[in-house]
Amino acid sequence: MQAVIMAGGKGTRIASIASDIPKPMIKICDRPILQYQIECLREQDITDIILVIGHLGSVIKTFFADGKSFGVNIRYIEEKEPLGTAGALYYLKDVVMDDFVLLNGDTIFDVDLHRFMGYHKKENVYATILTHPNNHPYDSGLIATDQNGLVTAWIHKEDSERRIIYKNRVNAGIHIISPALLERFDEVRKMDLDRDVLQKLIPQRKLAAYDSPEYVRDMGTPERYATVTKDIQTGLVKARNLKRKQRAVFLDRDGTINKYKGFITEESQMELIDGIADAIRKINESGYLAIVVTNQPVIARGDCTIDTLERINEKMETLLGQEGAYIDDLFYCPHHPDKGFQGERPEYKIKCNCRKPNPGMLLAAAEKYNIDLENSYMVGDDERDMEAGRRAGCRLWKSQRDVATDIGDFLLEER
Repeated sequence: MQAVIMAGGKGTRIASIASDIPKPMIKICDRPILQYQIECLREQDITDIILVIGHLGSVIKTFFADGKSFGVNIRYIEEKEPLGTAGALYYLKDVVMDDFVLLNGDTIFDVDLHRFMGYHKKENVYATILTHPNNHPYDSGLIATDQNGLVTAWIHKEDSERRIIYKNRVNAGIHIISPALLERFDEVRKMDLDRDVLQKLIPQRKLAAYDSPEYVRDMGTPERYATVTKDIQTGLVKARNLKRKQRAVFLDRDGTINKYKGFITEESQMELIDGIADAIRKINESGYLAIVVTNQPVIARGDCTIDTLERINEKMETLLGQEGAYIDDLFYCPHHPDKGFQGERPEYKIKCNCRKPNPGMLLAAAEKYNIDLENSYMVGDDERDMEAGRRAGCRLWKSQRDVATDIGDFLLEER
């Protein structure tokens, strides 16, 4: 596997940290950002690296040379004039022969790239972007996908059609690109990767999204620089790679995250419990995954469609995102075994392993994210939640209805 790193950025927003070197050479804990990236690639046996350099590129070439002293092989593509975030990809047409990883040079990450590549290979697309939730979705570009993981919309923060309610998924800045896409580059010119290249693949159904809770954070501002520095020092960056066992907090939804109002069947009924966003934000900061597992018999009863349920859940994510919190994933059970409701849907009237108190949703999450269940927690307001946690082998944290749990404080102290 090859990796291409776009390392030509000037870093105007982070000039207060360092203004006399390229942004990828800004140091964190005594090492340049670019060195962290190269070491992460090398640890995954990705040693064929191409660096696209421009502004003060000689600083990068002097430091890394041919890469041998860092255990990799480095080649350089040098922009004579700024070509944006994609223009220099033209020069790769005769250099890369297989799907490759494309990275922004201002990003600290630790991602299982072989797992990412495996997903991309199965999708039969020209490009796959890594998406994840973040704590500032209100000023980020949002990515919408269909059930097959194909991107259906890319909504920029300045777009007039931006939805008020959204699923908190944004582009993380890590991509896998097929050589077939490079054939579309017919000349050297300044181009924007997102707008001029990737978004044009959406109507062709040739852009996929790989959703992951792994650590990816850009260094665009001094505030983010400070956050990443802390996360490196505490070991959070490496811990989030899905090759390593994860710990999670499983959260019930109704009565634990949102105020209990009986069955919720429309988005206007979604209202967060006071203080719960703060609690979930602390879970995010602790390094635990925040995963919602919720029984939703409204589907089987015919009280709510799946599209409406997804809209309700998006409203929850929007409200959390407005307060700097996010969930890493959500699993719901649409089944209900009891029959006799007007308008019920027979295909969902079954006994299943996913409806709490059964542990199916927790077990599915554990398989998807390599979760250590014995060192994870189940948080809920009902005995069915607690029993599902017991059957999955989790630790239990009982919340009180309409009162936000203080598990976030506990986990931060534990960390």
